[in-house]
Amino acid sequence: MKKLLTFFLMTLTITVFGQVKQKTNDFIPKGFIVFEKIPGDLNKDSIDDCVLIIKGTDTGKITTDEYRGQSDRNRRGIIVLFNKKGHYELALKNYDCFSSEQEDGGVYFAPKLSIEIKKGNLYVHYGHGRYGYWKYTFRFQKTDFELIGYDASDNHGPVVNSKTSINFSTKIKQVKVNTNESADGGEEVFKTTSKKIKIDKLIKLSDVKDFDELDMSIY
Repeated sequence: MKKLLTFFLMTLTITVFGQVKQKTNDFIPKGFIVFEKIPGDLNKDSIDDCVLIIKGTDTGKITTDEYRGQSDRNRRGIIVLFNKKGHYELALKNYDCFSSEQEDGGVYFAPKLSIEIKKGNLYVHYGHGRYGYWKYTFRFQKTDFELIGYDASDNHGPVVNSKTSINFSTKIKQVKVNTNESADGGEEVFKTTSKKIKIDKLIKLSDVKDFDELDMSIY
């Protein structure tokens, strides 16, 4: 009887707090569609979990521009599901932390968002063509995905002007600046500086309101 009660309480806890469902699409909230689905192991159990990038469907956020035509400005979000062999368990949800893929990039195209799962980490990568990229590294720790790393490259075409890398676990920030002003791509000469950063607690993916507003220059 005691074992049965314990099992019932454990099942209840998972259902209430983990939201267990059979199919990945069962987790999609009303007013959203699946924009992208990414498989990969995120909790180191050798089973592919699932990351869903979702997008709003509010027709009021679809605009028409004289030059660009129709643009869907609905924001995107992320849902992370752990695969439990026969069902999925909700690990994280953040319904609108990413801007639309059709945002106005001005004289250049808007940065392209891509999500990657590698070696148990979740990477949020923004590619900006000839201007470089920036990337956030999250790892599942305790009950959330926490930001453990940030990398960015500031480019001018094929030439890398500077690179920035922050390790939030070791609290070390490293910056490499190209000192060869006449360099072509691959001819850069970098000066490297490192410093300790101050951080009270790691940023949680579930708490990120807008990736466009994350300021890594404060570290």
